[in-house]
Amino acid sequence: MALAAVALCGLSACDGKPKTDKEKQAALLTKLLDAKPGDVIAIPAGTYHLDTSLSLNVDGVTLKGEGMDKTILSFKGQVNGAEGLLVHAKNFTVQDLAIEDSKGDALKIIDGENIAVRRVRSEWTNGPANSNGAYGIYPVQTKNLLIEDSVAIGASDAGIYVGQSDNIVVRRNRAERNVAGIEIENSAHADVYDNLATHNTGGILIFNMPNLPVPGYASRVFHNRVEQNNTSNFATKGSAVSYVPAGSGVVINSNRQVEVFDNDIADNGTDNLSVSSYYSTGFMNKNGVSEAYDPYPEAIYIYGNRFKGGGDSPDGLDFKTLKISMFGLSGRLPDILWDGYVNPDHLVNGKLDAARAICIDNGEAETINIDGPHHYKNPSVGRAEYVCSLPKLPAIVLTGPLAE
Repeated sequence: MALAAVALCGLSACDGKPKTDKEKQAALLTKLLDAKPGDVIAIPAGTYHLDTSLSLNVDGVTLKGEGMDKTILSFKGQVNGAEGLLVHAKNFTVQDLAIEDSKGDALKIIDGENIAVRRVRSEWTNGPANSNGAYGIYPVQTKNLLIEDSVAIGASDAGIYVGQSDNIVVRRNRAERNVAGIEIENSAHADVYDNLATHNTGGILIFNMPNLPVPGYASRVFHNRVEQNNTSNFATKGSAVSYVPAGSGVVINSNRQVEVFDNDIADNGTDNLSVSSYYSTGFMNKNGVSEAYDPYPEAIYIYGNRFKGGGDSPDGLDFKTLKISMFGLSGRLPDILWDGYVNPDHLVNGKLDAARAICIDNGEAETINIDGPHHYKNPSVGRAEYVCSLPKLPAIVLTGPLAE
C-alpha cells in the first residue's frame, strides 16, 4: 500500500509550526478528498476539533490513528454535516482512533464490501442523552464485515449497529450506556461473540424490521457478557428501539435461525433474554407491512447460557403487574420471556413444526409465555415443553482481505 505520508505534515507540526484546528481540519478533509486506492491515511496522536463532517468515497483506503484514546476526532463544535465520518467505499479499514460527540451518527459506512473496523471508539462524552447521535458504529448494506476490539458509548439508538448486511463478525467489543448496545438488524449470517454489553437499555438485539429490502436470519450470539442493562430508555419517541424496555438483556424480535449459547447474562431488570414478534412492539406500521415480511420469531435455539439475577425490576406497567401478580413483590420474572405469538399456518398439532420451533435447552432456566395474543390473560411458566434442538449454524468465515 502507498502511505499518504503528506497527511502527517498536514496534520502535525512537522514543519516546526503548530497547526491550528482549522488547518488540521482542512488538511484532513483534503487527504480524504484526494485519497487514492491503496492509500493509508495516518492521523497522529492528538485531539482534532472539527466543525464539519468528514467523508470518504474512494475504495481501498485505510484510515488509522495511534490509538482510540490517543487520536481523537472531536465533533463537539460540529455545525455542518449529519455524521462524524461518512464512508461510501469498498475495501475500507478504519482503526485506532476515536470519534466523539458527533452531531449525528459517529461512523457510518454505506454499501461497502470487505470492511474492517478495529479499535475504534465512538462516544458521546456527556453520557446518555436524547440529543446524542443515533448510532455509534453504523455499517449498513455491507458485505464481509468485521467490527472488533471497539467501544461504543452513549448512542441514542444503537452503539454498534449492523443493518441490511451479510457475512458479519462482531467480536471483542464493549457497548455501554447506549439505548441498544449491539444491534443486528435485517442482516444475514452474523457471529456476535466475546463482547461486553453493559449499562445499556438493551444489551444485544437481533431484530427484523418490516418493509426493508432484505430479511434477517442466521445469527449466532455466543460467549458474550450481557450484564446490568438497566439504563432508562432515552431514544427518540417512535423509533424502533424506543419501545425496548429498560432492563433487557438479549432481545430477539421477528428473526429466524438465531442461536444464543454460552453467554453470561446477568442482572437485567426486566428479563435476561426475550423472544418476541412484531406484534409485541410499539412500532407497528399503520400502513401495514409487505407480504414478504415474516413477523414471527422462528427456529430460535437457546442453550448453554449462564443466567444470574434479573427480572426483579421490570420496566413498564404491564411487566410490573405481571411480575407482582405471579411472583409477588419480592419475586422475579423467569430468565427467558416469550410473547407467545406463533404463525398459525406453521402449527402442527397445536405446536410450531420442528424446523421452526423455539427450542430452549438451558438447564434449570425457566421460560414465561406472557400470552401476548390475549394481553397477558393466561401467562404460563415452563421448562420441559421447550426442550428440543435445531441444526446448529456454521461459523462465519470472512473472505478476501479479511480472511483469517
